[in-house]
Amino acid sequence: MNRDFEVLAPKVVLGVAAHPDDLDFGASASMAKFAAEGAEIYYLILTDGSKGSADRTITSEQLIKMRHSEQRVALKAVGGVDVTFLDYPDAALEISQTLKRDIVREIRRRKPDVVVTMDPSVLYSEVRGFINHPDHRAAGQATIDAVFPLARDYLTFPELLSEDLEPHKVATLLLTNFDKQNFYVDVSDTLNQKFAALQSHVSQISDMDSVKKWVSEWAEKAGKQAGCKYAEGFMRLDLN
Repeated sequence: MNRDFEVLAPKVVLGVAAHPDDLDFGASASMAKFAAEGAEIYYLILTDGSKGSADRTITSEQLIKMRHSEQRVALKAVGGVDVTFLDYPDAALEISQTLKRDIVREIRRRKPDVVVTMDPSVLYSEVRGFINHPDHRAAGQATIDAVFPLARDYLTFPELLSEDLEPHKVATLLLTNFDKQNFYVDVSDTLNQKFAALQSHVSQISDMDSVKKWVSEWAEKAGKQAGCKYAEGFMRLDLN
């Protein structure tokens, strides 16, 4: 069967991202679809989002509180269950054993069959004209490492066993990649939930009409690949 059109029906999904709003831009319509089909949706946000503002009247502490609140509202919009914030400093995320252990902890706690994160191989996009945020790349690489082999092996981070967190094997990894996909989720019925999630991020989005326009264009382009009206695309890895 062509991978582009395979069905994915997870029971538990864990989205791991650097900042509040990352998952909502990249995968929230798919999250809403999975939730509507009965999946439990959890988010793990690695940084505090404390640098993502051009408003010189706001402090980092105020921004952190705002972004936590915005992400909780956004997750509710897609039918998610819970979000965990690790609050590593924004714009300074590094691939460390400590970060990997913290992600492994959440994988073992939530026991997802699907993990969604950003593709760390995306350094820049010539087509879209941007450089991928270094936090995005660090988050994606640390998450991939946590998924395999670290969450699987009981001799890795043995201190987690004392927290009753047994090893867990993730079945499928979905990577958000801006220019390359091998798997699509039909989100024709849940694109409006994506808009609701994005609209929650008021500290980040000043022109929602413009965002709706280009998000719709992306989803329509992916939909043409998937044979539906709107889709979100991923690089999908099924792990043995």
